[in-house]
Amino acid sequence: MGPPRCLCEICSCGRHRCCHKRTKIYDDGLPPSHRTEYVDKYPGYGNICPPSSCKPKPEFQQHRGKMDGTSIFKTDYLPYEVVKRPFRAPAEYRPKSGKIDLGTIYQRDYNPHKVGPVTLARPRERKHTTDAKLDTIPTYRDDYRLWEAQRTESCKVERTYEPPTERFGNPSTFQDDYIPREPNPPESFKPSAAKLPDGPFDGNTIHRTAYVVHEMEPRFVRPKEEYKPCDQPFEDLTTHQRDFKGIPGQQAKSCRPEHRKVGSDAPFNGTTEFQDRYQPYLVSLPEFRKPREYVPPTDKMDLNSTNRLDYISHEISPAAPIRPPHGRRISAPFQGNTTTREDYKPWSICPRGLIKKDQEIQKPTGKFADLTTFRSHYIPHQGTPAQSCKPVHVVGLNPVPFQDETMYRIEYTPKKKEICPAHHPSNLGYVYINTDSQGHQFFRRLSPEPSESNCNPIPKEVAVVT
Repeated sequence: MGPPRCLCEICSCGRHRCCHKRTKIYDDGLPPSHRTEYVDKYPGYGNICPPSSCKPKPEFQQHRGKMDGTSIFKTDYLPYEVVKRPFRAPAEYRPKSGKIDLGTIYQRDYNPHKVGPVTLARPRERKHTTDAKLDTIPTYRDDYRLWEAQRTESCKVERTYEPPTERFGNPSTFQDDYIPREPNPPESFKPSAAKLPDGPFDGNTIHRTAYVVHEMEPRFVRPKEEYKPCDQPFEDLTTHQRDFKGIPGQQAKSCRPEHRKVGSDAPFNGTTEFQDRYQPYLVSLPEFRKPREYVPPTDKMDLNSTNRLDYISHEISPAAPIRPPHGRRISAPFQGNTTTREDYKPWSICPRGLIKKDQEIQKPTGKFADLTTFRSHYIPHQGTPAQSCKPVHVVGLNPVPFQDETMYRIEYTPKKKEICPAHHPSNLGYVYINTDSQGHQFFRRLSPEPSESNCNPIPKEVAVVT
C-alpha cells in the first residue's frame, strides 16, 4: 500500500481534474458549521417536525437468482378432456289439424262509428291570372333549318294484334298454398259492460274524507343581535411583517441606454427605382367583331316523327288485379286544399335598386406628370474607377519535381494507445479515501504496480461514473 494520491496526480492524459471548491485562507480541520444569521435570529413557532417522505430509499437490489417462469395459472391449472357436444336431431315437422283462427278481440269488440269529412276553416285558393295572350316564338322554331332528305322506309313487319283466348294460367304461390280457415276467436277476459251512473260525478277521495286539518304553530323567529363595534384597533401585522427587518441599501441603477434621436432632419426623398425607370407604352383598343344579321327561315317545320306516322294503337283491356278490393271506401270528394294555399297571399314585390354611394374624391382628368424632384435636380457626374492594388496572378513553372516529404512524416513513430488510470481508478486497484476542503479526491493503491508487459490493462467491465 502506497501513500494516498490525488486524482490529478493519477491522471496521465491531462484531462481529469478534481472539482475544486471555494478556496480558504487556511484549513483548520474542523467540521463545517451550518449556523447562519437566519437560524440564529429566526424564532421558532412550536415543535413541528417535517413530514416524512414517502419516496423509497435508493437501495441496491442484489441478484436474486434466475427468474422462475411459472405462474399460478400454470401450477394450479388442471387440463380436462374435451368432449364433443352431442348433436340433437330436430324433430320432424308435422302440420296441425284443424283450421286457423284469424279473428281478434279488436274485430269482435270494436263498434264502428260514422265519421264525416272534416270541414276546413281555410279560405279557398285565389288564382291571379290574366287574359292577355303570350306572343313568343321559341328558339327552336326560329333557328331550325329544314333539310331536303328523303324519308327512310320502315323495316318493321306489320302484325295484327290478336288478344289471347285462354285465361292467364300462372297463379302465385300464395294462391296455390293458401287454405282459408274459419275464425276461432280466443276466450275474452274483458269484464262485461257496466251501466254508467246517471247522477253527477262524485269527486271525493280517501285523502279528502280521511284528512284531518291540524293547526300550525307560529314560526320561531330568532331576534336579530345588535352590532357592537370593537374598541381595540385592528392588528393587521403578519408574522413576516413582525419578524422581518429589512436592511437599507442603495437603489439599483438602470442599465437602459438613454433615449436619443436616430436620423437626420433632412427632408425624405420619396423617389423609387420604378418611378425613375418606368416607360409608358401605347396600348391600342381591342377590335370588336360585328355579329351577323339573323335571317329567319321561310319554310315550315315538319313536326311529324316516324313513331307518330307508323304507330298503330290497339285496344287492350287492362289486366284484372288478383288483390281483393278494399272494403272501406269514401264517397266524399277529395279535399286538396292546404294551409299554404288558403293563407298565402302573393305580394307585389319590386326589384330593389343598387345602393351605391357617390365618390367623394374626383378622379384627375389631366395627364400624369411623372417628373420627380430627384429627376429634375439630379446632375450626373462621370466617376473614375479606383485603381486595383491586387497583384497579378502569375504561375511559375518549375521543372524540379515537388518534394512532399515533411519532418512529421519522416520522424513520426506510432505509439500504443494508453488508457488513463484516472478514468476508472477502482478497476486498477485504487480505493477512495476522502475529499479535502479544496475538492481534491484522494485514492490509495492496494494492488502492486503492474509490470511493463501489462502496464495498461483494459478492464472487462467498466463502471459508469457520473
